[in-house]
Parts: sequence; C-alpha cells; structure tokens
Amino acid sequence: MIADDETPHLRYFQQALAEAGLSLSQEEYYGTYLGMDERTCAAALLEKRDGICDPAIHTGIVERKADLFRAHTALHQPALFPWVTGFVQRAAKAYRLAVASGGRREQIRAALTGTPIEQAFEVIVSADDCAVGKPDAAIYEFTLRQLNARMPRPPLLKASECLVIEDSRAGILAGLKAGMRVLAVATTYPASQLVDAHLVLPSLNGIDPADLARRLF
Repeated sequence: MIADDETPHLRYFQQALAEAGLSLSQEEYYGTYLGMDERTCAAALLEKRDGICDPAIHTGIVERKADLFRAHTALHQPALFPWVTGFVQRAAKAYRLAVASGGRREQIRAALTGTPIEQAFEVIVSADDCAVGKPDAAIYEFTLRQLNARMPRPPLLKASECLVIEDSRAGILAGLKAGMRVLAVATTYPASQLVDAHLVLPSLNGIDPADLARRLF
C-alpha cells in the first residue's frame, strides 16, 4: 500500500484472466480477492472453474499479467500515496522498516525507484520470496526472519514488537495470524470493513510514528 496502483493491477490482471477464459469483476476483486497475491487469486479462480489448478494455465496467467503491468510501468511510474513519503521518512529515523508485499519485486522497485524513500527499507519481501500469499501469515513471518538475520545478535525482534500497516482484509488477517500488531489505512476499503485491525485510520498524513507506538504497544 505504498503506491496507488491498484487500478492498473486489476485492469491487467483482468486482461490476463480473460485471455485464459476467466473473468473477474471489480466487485469480486474488491469483495473477495484484494490483498491476495496474483498466484493465490488465479489459483482460486481456476479451481472454482475447473476443480483443479492447472500449473501451465496458472503460470501463463501470472506471467502474462506481469508482462502487461511491466509495459504499463515503463511509461507510467506508479504514484505513491500522498502521505507515504513523509510518514516513511519520519518512521525511518527511529524504527526498522520493511516491505512485505504480495506484488513482485520488480513492481515494488518500480514504485520506489527515484523517490525520496527508495533506500528507506531495510528488507523488501515480495511474492517472489514466498510460495504462499496473504491471507496466510507466511510473508510476514518470512520478513521477520529476514530482519533478524540482518542483526542476528540478541535480543532478536519479536512478532509482538512488529507493526503491520495494511489496507486490505487479507493483509490484516495475515498480520494478525503472524502475531503482529496491525494498523489499517482506509485507502481502498471503508474503515467499517477493516475493524479486525487493532487501529484504523483514514491516512497517515501528519501521523507521528512514536504516537502510533504508544497507542498500539
């Protein structure tokens, strides 16, 4: 939820699915699948239609969508949410930061390259690093292990000391399953649909990270 790129992601995912004879409406996407990585979503759609997930068809959908989105970002760099730069810069002064995204690494890099926060994240974990996507906890558990591997001396960072910032229900569930505190930002869903998080905010504009720490830990 660093970049405001959900619309092109959906558009090109729909195109890749359509070429494989599958359909995904905007309502289905936002109601059921948002926050899942494309592999998980495509597998669910194939299983729903065919009863199985054919590996060749699945790979074709995922790779086709990646090609379409790559061509798009070559001409249009995804815009960061207006509040992201300021919040990340404030947080980076006192906290260790990581990205744990269901997107591909190249997509994350495309969003960050050339921005003031390009070097702010100690660890970047993408769908390329985890075989299972959100709402499974695997990506957050893996990210924590990567952070601890960079500073292996005790005391190691604990899950209960981590704050997950999410904008989707699948992401919130993944963070909770990982045993982490979860802050939801209502950029995509209305706040009323994000109530499973420990705290819900409309944005992080002007928010002091230390204040969040006092409220959530």
